[in-house]
Amino acid sequence: MKILLVEDNADIAASLAEELSDNDWDFAINGLQGFRLAQMHHYDLILLDLNLPGMDGLVLCSRLREAGVNTPIIILTARDTREDLLAGLGAGADDYLVKPFDLDELRLRIGAVVRRCSGQGFAQALTYKDIKLDLRSHKAFRSGVELLLPPVCFALLTCLMRHPGKLLGREELERALWPEGPPDDDILRKHIYLLRQKLDKPFPEKRIHTQARKGYRLL
Repeated sequence: MKILLVEDNADIAASLAEELSDNDWDFAINGLQGFRLAQMHHYDLILLDLNLPGMDGLVLCSRLREAGVNTPIIILTARDTREDLLAGLGAGADDYLVKPFDLDELRLRIGAVVRRCSGQGFAQALTYKDIKLDLRSHKAFRSGVELLLPPVCFALLTCLMRHPGKLLGREELERALWPEGPPDDDILRKHIYLLRQKLDKPFPEKRIHTQARKGYRLL
């Protein structure tokens, strides 16, 4: 499996990678980095600490779900109250394990989550009408023609593809793409324009539709 571990404690990260060495690992040391990696790459599982710099783990979990990332998430944390557990599951986590934990128990929980989510958490591609996204290779196609998309445009199209037909507001898209805040007020419109040049301009039917002052949808 390819696992993203979002954990700011280097000793814990090294220990998990060593004990579960039969997996392929990516590491993030803060919430913002974790968000970017989870948006830009396909993972089979996310292991998530809660006490993170940059963005709290609960916020990160809920932001990922808002952005349409359905990768299974197991929270690994020292927060051990019932309220903490409910908050973690309520934010969209699939399981919750309190530190310090037994590695054999973690293996069992990973296996259980994988089995439970195998029907929905491991999508390798998204397809809508004549558009296809390969989430592993980060390639996009329309009518069989490969679209050379910059990373942010690919992430933007991924958001739209996860909610076809749904109107996605500007703030919702900006929060999904730039959780720390957009770099400038016009940045989303610029990337919508770039995406349209690649996705719509060469084809007779446009897919991205604007609803004035409200947002965008894929049709």
